[in-house]
Amino acid sequence: MLEMGTGFTLFYAPIFFVNKVGLSSTAVGFALGSASLSGIAGRILGGIGVDSPSWGRRRTLLFSAAISAIGSLVLSASHNFATLVIGNLITGLGLGLYWPANEAVVADLTPTENRREAYAITRLADNLGLGMGVVLGGVLVTTTGSYRSLFIIDAISFIVFFGVVYLAIAETRQPDMRQSQKTQHIASWLAALSDRPFLVYIIVNIIFTTYISQLHSTIPIYFKNFVSVENSGQGFPETTISALFALHLAIAILSQIPVSRILKRFSHTVAFTFSSLLWSIGFSFIWACGIAKTDNLFWAALALAIFAVAITSYTPSASSLVTDLAPESQRGVYLSISSLCWAIGYFIGPPLGGWALDQPRIVSDRFWLGFSFSVIITLAILQYLNRILPTQTKVRNPE
Repeated sequence: MLEMGTGFTLFYAPIFFVNKVGLSSTAVGFALGSASLSGIAGRILGGIGVDSPSWGRRRTLLFSAAISAIGSLVLSASHNFATLVIGNLITGLGLGLYWPANEAVVADLTPTENRREAYAITRLADNLGLGMGVVLGGVLVTTTGSYRSLFIIDAISFIVFFGVVYLAIAETRQPDMRQSQKTQHIASWLAALSDRPFLVYIIVNIIFTTYISQLHSTIPIYFKNFVSVENSGQGFPETTISALFALHLAIAILSQIPVSRILKRFSHTVAFTFSSLLWSIGFSFIWACGIAKTDNLFWAALALAIFAVAITSYTPSASSLVTDLAPESQRGVYLSISSLCWAIGYFIGPPLGGWALDQPRIVSDRFWLGFSFSVIITLAILQYLNRILPTQTKVRNPE
């Protein structure tokens, strides 16, 4: 239900605030990126709360849902840049609290050898909800033209999530009485930030989340305002964009478990390398979609299909690697820092994409080739990460 509500707004918010409210792509990109600033604070607080005896996983999730609902309601009433930024700052804080707690609960309830598949199932549920939200959101916008109702539905989904957590989810954190709470927090953060393999992984994670952020911020606007469908001078209509992202999520749903099981035989860095190559190919197809005179829909669908597999090959291994590197008593801090990478990536990606779309057309089109070639740097970092990872994280999991 939570991700279904998010699906209502995720791909339509950039289009609404650019084409209906009248803000520039740069302004909207900056506003969407501002959520990552408060998201950083949320993830730090979430990491502390997740490992705290007085908060734990459950209370952190409850605060996350309440704050996120307020943020969605503010966005539903937003008519200018200032309120758009305020709404995103509140929403970013709520989502920042959510991710460390969510991933800690999964890790708590799952044996080490099954964690990749557990995180894959979690992502499968996320994508199912997003897919339903995208499809229903597209239908709602097409039939009523009411973009603001999407944000109200998103707020309702957070309220329902709050009720589910309150009534049905118990605390999963195991108590650790070996040291005082304050000392434990300080030691945990210092230990995590001195873990060299984890620090290199952080760089990789920021790069990947910057890639992923383009799907949710820049690409929808590019499809709507820059792709010329069959020389008509018109971009894809909302119904087509909805169908494209529904296809993307359907492929993510169908491929999540099979891809996870195939890549389970290999090390985490092999999974990351496979994902990197797919991102490079997908970005080149977005470029082809923008410059092609015909068959734009084919190139767009192919790119989003490839992006779906790129994400499903990356996210379960990323979460699993973090829990492999983290001592159990410091799991919340490691997951918090890993989640911070998403905040940083989403702070970099939307403003960068918004800036590119406000430039001359040649820059907007070649922007995607720049992302495609950036994968060369990512592959070099992954080779270094593979050399310094602890031996136990490289061992192939049993069938």
